[in-house]
Amino acid sequence: MKIAVFDSGIGGITVLHQAMKLLPDEDYIFFADTAHVPYGEKPKEEVRGFVMDAADFLNQQHLKALVVACNTATSVAIDDLRAKYAFPVLGIEPAVKPAVRESEERGKKVLVTATRLTLSEAKYHHLVERLDKNDRVDGLPLPGLVTLAEKFDFDRNHVIPYLKEQLAGFDVTEYGTVVLGCTHFPFFRDSFRELFPEGTDIIDGGPGTARNLKRILAGRHQTGGGTGHVTYYRSGVEVADQETLVHYQHLLDRLDRLEK
Repeated sequence: MKIAVFDSGIGGITVLHQAMKLLPDEDYIFFADTAHVPYGEKPKEEVRGFVMDAADFLNQQHLKALVVACNTATSVAIDDLRAKYAFPVLGIEPAVKPAVRESEERGKKVLVTATRLTLSEAKYHHLVERLDKNDRVDGLPLPGLVTLAEKFDFDRNHVIPYLKEQLAGFDVTEYGTVVLGCTHFPFFRDSFRELFPEGTDIIDGGPGTARNLKRILAGRHQTGGGTGHVTYYRSGVEVADQETLVHYQHLLDRLDRLEK
């Protein structure tokens, strides 16, 4: 049996990377819905349909768990997925809770970066309302980073000007924590580090999701049995061309470098 990691595009590879580190003796499916990326700029019901269609396909692949490695997909469809399938379905959400806890201790604000749809969803607003008692959390949509990531474009000469433009109305010295609330964004961790003061925490929900996955599978006595192999799909079609597979491996390698 396999663990499926699903996203609208390549962003879910950041969560796959965390899962592979914690659970190396598993086999994985990575499903990128590249025919419909980006999700974050589309109507909610349309996105829900894409997610359910992808999950129906993955349900045929003998899964032990499904990780919805997309904040937008989680916000609009996680309850429907859990109601429909017997295997564990894990979602991901912006890491607001640890960010707010840290901000309280340091007396700083929190900047949550995500897609427009994630930031507009009731799920996100309820999360912030429950945790942010001192009005420390600001949100910033960064759809351009999704576009750049899908082009495998991490050139700082393209990334930094875009981020500077989007951050023009913010005083970056006020923020103690930046939440990367879209799974595409950890690919740009180095650019965020460049633009925010030294000591600013830059966090995402991927590690927590991977830890939760390990805990759930261990509780079901379903860990292991694999070799770390990953089968890649793009909107239901298995990826076979070597150029794309090499690109995916380069993404995993980039994430290794960014963590050092």
